[in-house]
Amino acid sequence: MRKRWGGLGEERRNAPPHVLLNPQAVAIRGVSYDYVTGGRVTRALADVTLDVPRGSTVAFVGPSGCGKSTLLKLIAGLLKSTDGVIAVDGRSVVGPLKNVGMAFQNPVLLPWRSVLDNLLLPLEILRENGDPRAPDRVLWRDKAIALLGTVGLAGAEHRQPRELSGGMRQRVSLCRALIHEPALLLLDEPFAALDAFTREEMWELHQKLRLEREFTGVLVTHDLREAMFLAQTIFVMSANPGRIAHVHQVRLGVPRTLEQLYSPEATALMQTMREQIRPSRQAVA
Repeated sequence: MRKRWGGLGEERRNAPPHVLLNPQAVAIRGVSYDYVTGGRVTRALADVTLDVPRGSTVAFVGPSGCGKSTLLKLIAGLLKSTDGVIAVDGRSVVGPLKNVGMAFQNPVLLPWRSVLDNLLLPLEILRENGDPRAPDRVLWRDKAIALLGTVGLAGAEHRQPRELSGGMRQRVSLCRALIHEPALLLLDEPFAALDAFTREEMWELHQKLRLEREFTGVLVTHDLREAMFLAQTIFVMSANPGRIAHVHQVRLGVPRTLEQLYSPEATALMQTMREQIRPSRQAVA
């Protein structure tokens, strides 16, 4: 029987450098992170260990300052952990990852570029870096236009960001994160700035795209309903320093409907998470 990732068997010891066996989409083992301000060291994360199975979406919730966004940056390779190891698809993260998509609360669309040109930006970067996954310009354009149609923006490819509503800009941002068909999509409160109805539309759109493209998702959010709708597993974090305090499996079935969020099971889980987060919020305050 093959030993689990993190074991000390002969198979693990003989593995090539930076390659870990029996990989999850994301595997985190004993990760801590310190940041330094004015010569003072603060531990932001402490001893985080978890797995993200391929094709699933997990969510991190918790009080502000518990290290949710920091953990997302560590997974992406934008930060280097102080202790522990992170692996994506079985390989240790030692720098910024290429086959990852990221979407943030602010869409960050370049105002001088059209919707289509904003969407093509990741592919242009891949091409400039000599990545073999980068197709030629014609294929880029066809793929981008088709993806815009999937999210309800057919015909908007030549519009400027200033001509789009907040929800439309966020759709473009989501498309840009997915245009190069990443295996892993990282979401840092991407829908928080939207009104309630537009936010729910984006949840449904994200679910549709995940079922079609089968990517793995990691979501940071303060919205417990959003976490329950999008994720199969929710990690509740505590602060000072950030730790995984509780883990919940969301058993609402897939695909999900907004009505399911008002079921007795969903209501009970939401209340449980609120009670778990409230002491951490008071401690931070």
